[in-house]
Amino acid sequence: MVAMAVIREQDMEKGRRAWRQWVEAARAQAAAHAGGDAVRAGIAAYDRSAAGEPSVAAPASASPATQNTLANAAQPDHVNDADASALSISPELPRPVWAMAVRYTLFLLERRAPGPGVEVRVAPWGAIKILDGPASDPHNLTPPDVIELDPDVWLRLAAGITTWAQEKDAGHITAVGERDDLSDLLPL
Repeated sequence: MVAMAVIREQDMEKGRRAWRQWVEAARAQAAAHAGGDAVRAGIAAYDRSAAGEPSVAAPASASPATQNTLANAAQPDHVNDADASALSISPELPRPVWAMAVRYTLFLLERRAPGPGVEVRVAPWGAIKILDGPASDPHNLTPPDVIELDPDVWLRLAAGITTWAQEKDAGHITAVGERDDLSDLLPL
């Protein structure tokens, strides 16, 4: 069975523009938030990766609060103002921009880790299968590992605004199966 594309070839540039527009809007929203340092550090990592530079969680120029926030993000009970600020980033953009940004970033993830083993769903705009592993059975069509995310959660993770641990601890990620952590693949 041939997999259905999450984004059409003729929409790739539109998706790229929508993704960039979402990141710019997130940057503007972060600037308005009191705890925007962590958000800006994540977006700076996105900017470096978009320019072909290696992704770095906290640049050396980041404030001590930002470095502390990102260093403590994996600790389950650690939630501070910067974390809360990052978790609230959800730019007000038209639905078509959100849809194309989600589809484009899912496409990027699918290319980064192809395979049939884990289904990643970002309703209502896309679902992909990634990573090697057991594929779905012919009667069910759903692999044993499924991850569901809301669009704002997915785009924050893809941009590096938040970490997998932050979103998981906040209860924003629904994951079933043994492979329920995409932190090694994010940010894009």
